[in-house]
Amino acid sequence: MKRQSLIIDCDPGVDDAVALMLALTAPTLDVLAITAVGGNVPLSATGRNARLLAQVAGRADVPVFAGADRPLVREQAGAGEFHGAEGLGDLTPFAPDAPLAPGHAADAIIEAVMARPARSVALAVMGPMTNLALALRKAPDLAARLGPVSVMGGARAEGGNITASAEFNIWADPDAAAEVLASDCDVVMFGLDATHQVRATEDRIAAIEAIDSEPACWTAAMLRFSQRVEREIVGWEAPPVHDPCTVAWLLRPDLFTLAPCDIRVETGSDLTRGHTAVEFRVAADQARHRWATAADGAGVFELITDTLRKAAA
Repeated sequence: MKRQSLIIDCDPGVDDAVALMLALTAPTLDVLAITAVGGNVPLSATGRNARLLAQVAGRADVPVFAGADRPLVREQAGAGEFHGAEGLGDLTPFAPDAPLAPGHAADAIIEAVMARPARSVALAVMGPMTNLALALRKAPDLAARLGPVSVMGGARAEGGNITASAEFNIWADPDAAAEVLASDCDVVMFGLDATHQVRATEDRIAAIEAIDSEPACWTAAMLRFSQRVEREIVGWEAPPVHDPCTVAWLLRPDLFTLAPCDIRVETGSDLTRGHTAVEFRVAADQARHRWATAADGAGVFELITDTLRKAAA
């Protein structure tokens, strides 16, 4: 069985937690490291949350590195109202057994990628792209060595979730996103156009709740929190589940429809800060990026449920 080497860059965050549970229990993924960034909640919480979630998943052996605690040039933002004050919804965090790994997340990304064959290590980015931008600044040739960079971020047809046109991860550090998208990284972006098609319906949450394992219990608890918050704040019955799409695509690319494109990020205007300009009018052989236009929400949840069920067997 061929396994895909993977680094997860995240800011847990309830949907990050679901994505981590999927990645850490999937037998075809070899998670080399988790790198934490300040985003949904501060770095002090995201670094802790990543470690305790790895422990819950039975993967405390995966090193967790702390990275950037703020955007490249802007003030730190947050989304605690959608993730809970500690980033774990209604759950109370505990002190994980494993300490943070020594060193900065950007250096960890560089070292892991450069030590392996070119294009063999994928990177799933689930928060602001600050850590990857810093890594590219230190090692510009990293872009030619990285495998696919699977990013949750951006919006086009759906509009934004933090401003009229901007999605939170890009809005939080648009300068980092602009630098990454201007590089030679092979970026596949899962914006709100696709992730809004992946919804935690009642029956999908119940199917995960029926699995007798700690990872499934935590996953279901995150989804229940999202369900309640989305109903209270947004008015949606079933919340979208964003970050797991970055991992689901690596496991089951057939669940998504991708279109070649060129993506640029607005950094100068306060009104449209973080807007992702997704241009499809480019020749396929000249397109620098790929944009997810559609997602099989039922298929993504079947993948999450089946992976957790098999891991519990």
